[in-house]
Amino acid sequence: MEDDRRLGPRICEGDCAVLKRDDVFKAVPVLRRRKIIFEKQWFYLDNAIGHIYGTTFEVTSGGNLQPKQEVEETTPETKEAGTDNRNIVDDGKSQKLTHDDIKALKDKGIKGQEIVQQLIENSTTFRDKTEFAQDKYIKKKKKKYEAVITIVKPSTRILSTMYYAREPGKINHLRYDTLAQMLTLGNIRAGNKMIVMETCAGLVLGAVMERMGGYGSIIQMYPGGGPVRAATSCFGFPKLFFNNLHEFPLSKVDSLLSGTFSTEILPLEPEDNVLVEEESNGSTDEKQTSLQETEEESTTEAAMEINQTEEQETMDINAEDVEFKENKEKGYKENVREKQRKQWERKKKLIETAALLREKNADGLIVASKFHPTPLLLSLLEFVAPSRPFVVYCQYKEVLPDRSHPKLTMSGGGGYLLSGITVVLDKGNSDSSNLEALKMEEPSSKRCKVQDLHC
Repeated sequence: MEDDRRLGPRICEGDCAVLKRDDVFKAVPVLRRRKIIFEKQWFYLDNAIGHIYGTTFEVTSGGNLQPKQEVEETTPETKEAGTDNRNIVDDGKSQKLTHDDIKALKDKGIKGQEIVQQLIENSTTFRDKTEFAQDKYIKKKKKKYEAVITIVKPSTRILSTMYYAREPGKINHLRYDTLAQMLTLGNIRAGNKMIVMETCAGLVLGAVMERMGGYGSIIQMYPGGGPVRAATSCFGFPKLFFNNLHEFPLSKVDSLLSGTFSTEILPLEPEDNVLVEEESNGSTDEKQTSLQETEEESTTEAAMEINQTEEQETMDINAEDVEFKENKEKGYKENVREKQRKQWERKKKLIETAALLREKNADGLIVASKFHPTPLLLSLLEFVAPSRPFVVYCQYKEVLPDRSHPKLTMSGGGGYLLSGITVVLDKGNSDSSNLEALKMEEPSSKRCKVQDLHC
């Protein structure tokens, strides 16, 4: 057991893992008999369950995974290589193996490493290439013929790299190094009470949760109908991490600050009274219907004994219809009750989150949004305690008018960070003279107005 812990955690069914091949990543759930397509390869993760994260697998016939055997590459001490590639002509005739020959090798079960070796041996121009060109050739062929993948455990670095390479627009082109600076400047640590406002598919939220390790509380501010946590689910956090994760809509912030925030009076229990009454009424009607059917049945049997078989079949069909209707109504009522229960729980959590925000003692604020950061920052800072850090990420920077056009000239990634510490101004001892003294003074040479600089 101690040796297993030293080696690292193992892959379990139901985990969220990340597939890696060279510099390409993909997050997938670990499920049995589920077909996975990654880098033009399809396979199943059944055989990967139980192995240690970081294990490299080969894709064998039938889409099965097999741990790759570590084989030392035997390279001769004196490697034959040319001085330049000027005399090499790419006419498509340098390779003796045809596509049919390569396909036959695959059908025989020959591994990708052996196929690459045969391609090198049957190439008439390989020895004439430079050493750099030879390495480039081998790397290209390995990527094409060696079906090798590595399964790694999700982390902030891996997921941010994956999103930035595959879907950078979903995370507002937030680079990993920028996210690392946000976590450092925001003083994210276990036990904090953090406010996170982000529109990066839940990547920033997941990074904060990972850094806090399940200790402390996080309040996620979200626009629209609900929070987006697609990237957060890829981390594979245990349920314990979500116990202290709260959410609050941005549309309710103004009313909370003005003191007009209120919700409807919550019932002590989910609203089941109406359903109970409907069930009781329905059962009474069913009893009356069954009594009428019984009377009609006895009268019919007494009057027409010859048609007893046909009547029995008709009664069976009617009973099936009644049972089907009862099951359908029961399922409908259960769905309504479940929806009411979820609405009641959601409203209850909303009130609890509002109470946490009213305390105005958050330990930090993280903003990474596609919206304009100024109104968000000024409103959310009201919930942060004094002498606490705040960090704002914005993809675009505000510039002077008629000076530059950042959306046209800047790169798609990067963005800008604003960080600071909240302070409280002592209003009791402040007068006009003190306020003027607090203003930032600049040298006289820098006090020129912008319009005076025009030539």
